[in-house]
Amino acid sequence: MNLDAPSFSSFTHDGLELAFFDEGDPSGDPVLLIHGFASSASVNWVFPGWLKTLGDAGYRVIALDNRGHGASAKPHDPAVYTPPLMAGDAAALLDHLAIPEAHVFGYSMGARITAFLALAHPHRVRSVVFGGLGIGMVTGVGDWDPIADALLAPSLASVTHERGRMFRAFADQTKSDRQALAACIMTSRDLLTPQDMGRIDVPALIGVGTKDDIAGSPQALAELMPNARALDIPGRDHMLAVGDKVFKRAVLDFYAEIDGR
Repeated sequence: MNLDAPSFSSFTHDGLELAFFDEGDPSGDPVLLIHGFASSASVNWVFPGWLKTLGDAGYRVIALDNRGHGASAKPHDPAVYTPPLMAGDAAALLDHLAIPEAHVFGYSMGARITAFLALAHPHRVRSVVFGGLGIGMVTGVGDWDPIADALLAPSLASVTHERGRMFRAFADQTKSDRQALAACIMTSRDLLTPQDMGRIDVPALIGVGTKDDIAGSPQALAELMPNARALDIPGRDHMLAVGDKVFKRAVLDFYAEIDGR
């Protein structure tokens, strides 16, 4: 893990102040990173070494704290956390930085946001990497209402739902605003149709841990897309797949193939 946090800046979109970092090689091909639920740009991308991995490979590495997370604004209204609105934040960050097109890499909830971004702004997305989310993008990832209940519970000790305990513990560890996260989980799970996925025709890599019980099959999602490949990340669950060396190597190879390196 690399624990050197970069300096963050901020911009305003949709009335919300949103934090981001812009690191790596400023002249390199840009990669926009979109983190998962209850995480942050640092927790998802800096600490597991993605910033270093991509920066050392010559990329310009940009990541935002999604609304409700990290150092960004944290409204408590569920209506502001739909994937199209959060994808709009990502597009606005590219506008703010005057970046016409970027590779976009999202993990879990960030993968869903990435898909919505690719559908709404196809000319801005050079490629997509979906991490931690396979066919669950289309079929759903189970009942998440207990997650909201767990986040709003008086303490972790009072939470009995297994997945709820996992996310409550993670939220406590990251010192998150649990009310904002509960609002987010209520409305951020919009599903995409098979036809939607078929419209995402940029190169796509879908990486899911073989022990991930949330994401669903990466192969099944790849089959819906015209230019996608699936990656099994061996022996990793939903929380641990993100920083895996097999995943990092596959992403670097994927980008090198697209960029002709």
